[in-house]
Amino acid sequence: MTFFLASTIFSQVSQPLINATLKGIIIDSLTREPIEGATIQLQGVTHRLKSDAKGNFEIVTGQKLPINLSISSIGYYTKNIVANTPQIEIVLQASLDRLEEMVVVGYGTQRRRDLTGAVAKIDAAEVNKIPVASFDAQLQGKLPGVQVVTNSGVPGENIFLRVRGTTSINSSSDPLYIVDGVFLNNTSLQTIGLGGRTSSPLTDINPADIASIEVLKDASATAIYGSRGANGVIIITTKTGSYGSKTKIDVNVLSGWAEANPSLLPKLASGSETATLANEWWINSGLDNPRLNQTFANRPFRPVSEGGKGNPEDQETYDRLGFLLRHGKLQDYSIGIQGGGEKTRFYIGGGYTGQQAYIKVIDFSRANLKFNFDHQLSDRVKIGLTNNFSRTYRNQARTGDGPQVSLFNSAISSATNIPIFTTDGAINGVDNTYTLVDNYDVNTTSLRYIGSAFAEINLAKGLTLKSTFSADYNLYDESQYWNSKTSIGIANGNQATSGITRNSTWINEQILSYQTTIANNHQLNALVGNTLQSNVLDFSYLEGNGFANDSYKLISSAATIRGSENWTKYTISSFFGRVGYNYADKYFAEATLRTDGSSKFGANNRWGYFPAFSAGWRISEEAFLSQAEWLNDFKIRGSYGITGNQAGISNFAARGLWSGDASYANIHGTALPGVGPFQLGNDDLRWERTAQTDLGVDLSLFGHRLGVTVDLYHKYTSDLLLEQPIKGSSGFSDYWANVGEISNKGYEVLINAVNIKNQNFSWNTTLNISGNRNNIEYLPSQITQYTRDWVILKQGHSLNSFWLYEQLYVDPQTGNAVFDGQLADGSLPTSARKIFRNAYPKFYGGIGNTFTYKEFDLGVDFSFQYGNYSLNLYRYFRERNPSTGGVFDNVLNRWQESGDETDVPRLTSVGLNYTIDANSRYLEDASFLKLRQLTFGYKLPRQIAEKVGVSNARIYFLGSNLFLWSKYTGDPESNVTSNPNAQGIGSFGTPPQPRTFQLGLNVTL
Repeated sequence: MTFFLASTIFSQVSQPLINATLKGIIIDSLTREPIEGATIQLQGVTHRLKSDAKGNFEIVTGQKLPINLSISSIGYYTKNIVANTPQIEIVLQASLDRLEEMVVVGYGTQRRRDLTGAVAKIDAAEVNKIPVASFDAQLQGKLPGVQVVTNSGVPGENIFLRVRGTTSINSSSDPLYIVDGVFLNNTSLQTIGLGGRTSSPLTDINPADIASIEVLKDASATAIYGSRGANGVIIITTKTGSYGSKTKIDVNVLSGWAEANPSLLPKLASGSETATLANEWWINSGLDNPRLNQTFANRPFRPVSEGGKGNPEDQETYDRLGFLLRHGKLQDYSIGIQGGGEKTRFYIGGGYTGQQAYIKVIDFSRANLKFNFDHQLSDRVKIGLTNNFSRTYRNQARTGDGPQVSLFNSAISSATNIPIFTTDGAINGVDNTYTLVDNYDVNTTSLRYIGSAFAEINLAKGLTLKSTFSADYNLYDESQYWNSKTSIGIANGNQATSGITRNSTWINEQILSYQTTIANNHQLNALVGNTLQSNVLDFSYLEGNGFANDSYKLISSAATIRGSENWTKYTISSFFGRVGYNYADKYFAEATLRTDGSSKFGANNRWGYFPAFSAGWRISEEAFLSQAEWLNDFKIRGSYGITGNQAGISNFAARGLWSGDASYANIHGTALPGVGPFQLGNDDLRWERTAQTDLGVDLSLFGHRLGVTVDLYHKYTSDLLLEQPIKGSSGFSDYWANVGEISNKGYEVLINAVNIKNQNFSWNTTLNISGNRNNIEYLPSQITQYTRDWVILKQGHSLNSFWLYEQLYVDPQTGNAVFDGQLADGSLPTSARKIFRNAYPKFYGGIGNTFTYKEFDLGVDFSFQYGNYSLNLYRYFRERNPSTGGVFDNVLNRWQESGDETDVPRLTSVGLNYTIDANSRYLEDASFLKLRQLTFGYKLPRQIAEKVGVSNARIYFLGSNLFLWSKYTGDPESNVTSNPNAQGIGSFGTPPQPRTFQLGLNVTL
């Protein structure tokens, strides 16, 4: 391994110096830029110093010159030199070896080269400027085995994220999120309905404060978290200061706009086209069923063939969607202050984010304050704090439901030939878009604290005890008001709703860890610990109907008021241990065991036991490969383990419950309080269990210029937690039980390549691709999901499969749709309905390229999915009956005369053409390739930056979602509901994702 020698820039002194001050600067060998945070250690002295933001350091040596120094920095080769003069320049060579990188794992860190589990890591700086409200959405296409789907273009809404597939039906398949050791609540506290959409609690974290994100994927990596690790673990590490470094101030400003991507917006027929289609629909319906002719008198236009009033060709086009759209303003301001002395380090971060949706009224904002602090009380004792305070505000959008009081849906569902009406309320069930914009009042404010305090004691050499107390508190305040100009307000004499939810979680952990090296080659590490956790959730709801006028909005002013209140709690007690062994950096083994006891389960199965084992062999260290210069590292690894799951079921799912709201009337008709049975108990209710096997290979080739990681896995989940039906004679309709089994099999490939790297130019490429096959191995009876039972869960098939009638073609002679299984008389029996594709992709991933030329940098990142399907709900509603609202222009391709070849059947309300709800005609291939992020930046040269008083300055452009290639009509990622088991129900009322353009400035002082 080649090291660059330090060059002496001052003449040597004639005599050795005593107690001399040694000064220096540390720079990159290629870029000649200063290296901040490099560690400088004097030989034989345990105290370490770090270089400042300009790469400078200063040490009072306490020794005679010459002295020995060791200089190290993440991403560079460690360098040992002899300092002969009081001022030196040290040049470090960038390392292409990622194996020395430290990776956060459960309750500790490990070198990447020592890992035996499947762990993916990303530097938050790669993604944290993408203008989405929550950091999880920024991970799309970045990590193998992590599928991210952004269901909506509304900022602050929940997204769909899965680590190695979906493992449950009723329980949650979301991963565990940990922020600086705090187990984060990632379940939405939203209680007031927004048409199937829910807000994301992860938006309370400012991405600008995040330093790195690790994803633990296999059982070996996640088993230390036991019942919380079945769906993967995402560990978020926020920024900290450095010991022995000067204070650094980092300021970042981003500003730009979000706009609709025209290619993703619904395409409506013009006013004249809509009128023509409506008349044609009525004419054909009357021909097919003459009794329908009597309704013609109530239509806006009489059939043209009868010479009625109104000429469709003369109709204007009224564009409500164009009125609703805007350029949504994007703002992001953050400041980070970090530094440290000999015994203290700190980080203070503050930020404000404002994101307007590209549809009027809807917006999101967040203000936060972050404070991290560590202090070395003595050589043995260290204490620390992490704190995050945030306030988020949303003017939320009703999206996935019908056209009533849904901004986006009202603009699409209004017929383009109907003039902009000035009356209040709705026409044909569609609210007036213009009125909604002026009278939309749906608000949410979230106040949240996430923090921890710890004390760490070094009991003996290699033996450390750490105790931590953590808390996650969230106050979530929702309100809606529908005045007399909205359809809901008209129906209820105005309506106001209010919901206040409080979620409080506290966690106490003790970790005793030990590590030692025996006879140089035997490295042993072990830890034992316990966790105590309690969660309390309480909720209050009020609804008021009947207000004197629009000026009165408080529920206390309502004529009728109703309310409800709920309180629930659960506790978990856990004990765990892990032992790891490393022989000569060649052979690795690790074993983990965790046991969790949860109040959610029955008395007979309250405790769950979750073991895991993994092993690795670095073959490249063997003698028979020692001469292979092209091979830098070759390791194979394998793991097996069991994890559990309890998320998603109620806190008292196993208990027999009684309700106190069973009131009854006495002989005088007066209501009297009473109690009645509410839930049937099950003392045998137990944990869902997921067994996972993983085989992996890690390769580093050609001087670490090419890195390849491949994983194969098999996950098998048993004892699914499901609500099972029970005979009505029991007095109950269902109860919680353990039934069902699900499997996930897949692969992951990650390739990192340094294509070119020299003093002026570099080009790096990263590619990841993953595939997962989901299958329901056992389920007592099929389960249907979502409206009209479009999604089915059935043994032998994948979750999120579609249950449809397959339209084969449109008969060119009659214009009628022909379905698979259709009988000779034209009828379509229920038995013809079949399971038809599913919402999961065959593979997904991303590819990124980073280029640098002198002070310029360019980043181009794509994300993709292939083989997933989505039922386009907008097409279902907007292609069926052109006489009731907006019509998609696809209907212009309908069959009109004998010989026409098309998949859009003849317009009529009679027969099967448009009366089959579960029609495969609306199922579309939702595969896509997206230019997810484009960045272009310029960094001010160091010499110029120093002249203007800063250590670093960079200006950059960032664009997101700039291009999309897909066959899907609209946004292929859109989904109308947050229900994870009804994915692939797309578009209806859901604004597509925006494309954004931003300019940013980053300055370091």
